[in-house]
Amino acid sequence: MSISRKVQEAMKASSWIRRMFTEGARLKAEHGAENVFDFSLGNPVVEPPAEVIEAMVAAAGTKAPGSHRYMPNAGYPHVRDAVGSYLAAQTGLPYAGDHIVMCVGAGGGLNVLFKAMLDPGDEIIVLTPFFVEYGFYIDNHGGTCVKVPTDAEFLPDLDAIRGAITERTKALVINSPNNPTGVTYSKAVLDGVGAMLREESARIGHTIVLVTDEPYRYIVYDVEVPWVQCSYDDTILVTSHSKDLALPGERIGFIAPSPLLEGVTDMVTALTFANRILGFVNAPATQQRAVAQLQGKSVDPEIYRAKREKMLPALRAMGYEIVEPTGAFYMFPKSLNDDDVAFVRELQEELILTVPGTGFGRPGHFRISYCVDDATIERSLAGFEKVAARYR
Repeated sequence: MSISRKVQEAMKASSWIRRMFTEGARLKAEHGAENVFDFSLGNPVVEPPAEVIEAMVAAAGTKAPGSHRYMPNAGYPHVRDAVGSYLAAQTGLPYAGDHIVMCVGAGGGLNVLFKAMLDPGDEIIVLTPFFVEYGFYIDNHGGTCVKVPTDAEFLPDLDAIRGAITERTKALVINSPNNPTGVTYSKAVLDGVGAMLREESARIGHTIVLVTDEPYRYIVYDVEVPWVQCSYDDTILVTSHSKDLALPGERIGFIAPSPLLEGVTDMVTALTFANRILGFVNAPATQQRAVAQLQGKSVDPEIYRAKREKMLPALRAMGYEIVEPTGAFYMFPKSLNDDDVAFVRELQEELILTVPGTGFGRPGHFRISYCVDDATIERSLAGFEKVAARYR
């Protein structure tokens, strides 16, 4: 077979999220889509705000010559300037367009970053539970993914992270608001992470970069999302507009090394080079022009808060133990059966599709993605109750 052994093995252990999405398609064909309650994929049911559509239409309709040709590999200068100006105003740090690289969504951005950063055998620490594709992205570029569990509230365990740092550690990846837990890190938590990384960088003799993956920044409830780069100088922000503007199919985002990052100019040059040689070449031209005027805009998070409130109290009343999600549109309950894969199959018998915590590196839990229509939430509750009743 012409497929590599490595890819064959990776496909066998591939994302549980996609596996459940595929299973959902089968069940919908068999039972009818309206009878299957699919909480497997973080694919927003909310449509983009009107101003987003208007900006996209205007960007696509421009008659300016050259609007659809190649641009500099880091992106249009005026778009990078817009992003840099926004970050400077928000953080108080001296961001400029020269610190920004436009990218093909956060997934593309992380691959560009790891290509620019990693030598074979370098280690990247990720905190479990984590977005499973991190492991594949790191492996794509010769790195080793080192998994460190968070605490019972899904917050960083500083002692555990410290114990995992070696001379090969290149970076720590954090994700707040978090997929799959919905947990948001406070300023105090981030200050603690920053202080620990400064100490450990001094101990091992080189800088440990803090990578912050932030596509859910603007989807929060009763909390603010602190700017990580204000807690630690050597931070690189990677984000997309897939969730905040409800544009997951458009694949547009950016990479923003902190202006205070050690060697920031060289890092931006390396990111721009990696963007080209990985074949992304440029982030989509029309989407770049559109998002230049949409920085800081977002779908209304109250839409997702209302969905959370339809589901969270009801599930807790049934006996599900859930750390309250304060952002994103996920919750990560404990499975009532210690075998989370078996428990997810029990829910599947009620035509409820969720993803086992095993798929996120945290067995004993399961993820619910509640970015679905209200009817799916309301009609699913009887099935959740039926399964829960077996354990009471």
